[in-house]
Amino acid sequence: MTDGPINLHADFARVIDAALEALVAGGTLPAGLNRGAVTCEPPRDPAHGDLSTNAAMVLAKPAGTNPRALAALLVAELEKEPRVVSAEIAGPGFINLRLTDDAWRGELALIASAGADYGRSTMGGGKVVNIEYVSANPTGPMHMGHCRGAVVGDALADLLAYSGHKVIKEYYVNDAGAQVDVLARSAHIRYCEALGHDVGAIPEGLYPGDYLVPVGQVLAAEFGDKYVDAPEADWLLLFRARAVAAMMDMIRTDLATLGIRHDLFSSEAELQASGKVDAAEAFLRAHDLIYDGVLEAPKGKTIEDWEAVELPLFRSTKFGDDQDRPIKKSNGAWTYFGADLAYHFQKAQNADALVDIWGADHAGTVKRIKAAVAALTSADGAAPKPFEVKLVQMVQLLRDGEPVKMSKRSGNFVTLSDVVDEVGKDVVRFTMLTRKPDAQMDFDFAKVVEASKDNPVFYVQYAHARICRNIAKGAAEGFAPSAENLELLGEEELALVKLAAQFPRMVEAAAVAREPHRIAFYLNDLASGFHSYYNLGNDRPEKRFIVAHDSALTAARLFLAAQIGQVVKNGLAVLGVEAAQEL
Repeated sequence: MTDGPINLHADFARVIDAALEALVAGGTLPAGLNRGAVTCEPPRDPAHGDLSTNAAMVLAKPAGTNPRALAALLVAELEKEPRVVSAEIAGPGFINLRLTDDAWRGELALIASAGADYGRSTMGGGKVVNIEYVSANPTGPMHMGHCRGAVVGDALADLLAYSGHKVIKEYYVNDAGAQVDVLARSAHIRYCEALGHDVGAIPEGLYPGDYLVPVGQVLAAEFGDKYVDAPEADWLLLFRARAVAAMMDMIRTDLATLGIRHDLFSSEAELQASGKVDAAEAFLRAHDLIYDGVLEAPKGKTIEDWEAVELPLFRSTKFGDDQDRPIKKSNGAWTYFGADLAYHFQKAQNADALVDIWGADHAGTVKRIKAAVAALTSADGAAPKPFEVKLVQMVQLLRDGEPVKMSKRSGNFVTLSDVVDEVGKDVVRFTMLTRKPDAQMDFDFAKVVEASKDNPVFYVQYAHARICRNIAKGAAEGFAPSAENLELLGEEELALVKLAAQFPRMVEAAAVAREPHRIAFYLNDLASGFHSYYNLGNDRPEKRFIVAHDSALTAARLFLAAQIGQVVKNGLAVLGVEAAQEL
């Protein structure tokens, strides 16, 4: 639950808890029952009431009674609460509550007093969550294949911080694999080109993008022709380090266009050089979680084309994986899994929970890395640290329904910065959260900027812009928002308050589920409610926000509009999106 200003849903969760305590004190309910599954939330059908609780449903069995009997006792306690108009038993034992209008008017005033903090929670209790996201290979600029995971990870980090967690935003720099050697060779080509050598077409297998031209020019200015004809061994490590550093500068700049800034960049090369991978192996061997063995032949392989080799194997089957996994190759080099295992061991030293945001193409490695984290964090008898992997599907880029051509600068993909330059940071960020991350997504340049209710980005932003416009219009006509006459707000206006009041519980639910897209979905519902009410004024002038002949009603409705706008703004801020003042 939240601390500080108590929102209505959280407050009524306490009311329900107090009612249960009264039953315990009266001897009709056993003490010590686990109430962790008790909920207080809006019923699915608003016609059934304002709030619903499953308390009798989940506590009846451990209490040795039936749900409806317990519900009847609980209803009698809940009806003592002054803000409860009625408490009714529904179905097998749910309890639906109807609240006074003043309860909702009080929530509207709470939104105004809390302002930017309305919805902020301390439920995280300051626990440290490490979120690793993007982690693209440092071989070129960010492209739209990285965009969705970047936005999901960043929005999740902001959501968890907003809900009371301490968050570490981490980027894992994969600078120890073969791809960075390819990068170094590609940079060498551009280095020679900068010195006036005719390099012809970029050889197949190297990176062809123009983004390496400036890297080659810098190397040429610094080293002259020293490495033009030198053996690769003389320049490979040097060029690799310089090229990776240049690419990471470019990546940081690209991410900044989306408002993304990581707290920590961890190098795979430094991890291996520091001996931490060896240390992780030693730790696991000491706990009999690594042994030397031979893998089964891969399916479809015959004895003639497969050789049995003894390798150090991690007992991942002990933690739910399909087979034990090698941490080293036959040449003694670390496997990707071996390095990742040590990297997660490093992350777990400084966090209470870990979250990785991966592309869906990495789904096959989820089991093994989950097994590794469980082993590493529980080997000494502790409970395994919570670890989740969120898989993100690719985004298909379209323009008026047709696939978008590749970027000339990158060579073979569309750059993130080009997309942000065209449609804007806020459009990109919000769009990436309009579907669940594991669902396929089309990003059509024409549709994401379309001024239409079918475009959720525009729809939510237009709600906030409409509110700003009405408040400004009211000011021009001598009206200002005021909480003095909120009793003038009727059923249709209070329906908007009920929607807005769901924001704090939505924040907590989204944080628990690690699903920031829930906030985007909620904002769309809130915007829909606002637009529906606003449109009533088209045919019913008395329903407009500004009623010229009634200053008290106008002030109350402008106050309502301002608080709906505040909730929209708060929700957008959680997603890293600025609320539009005008459209």
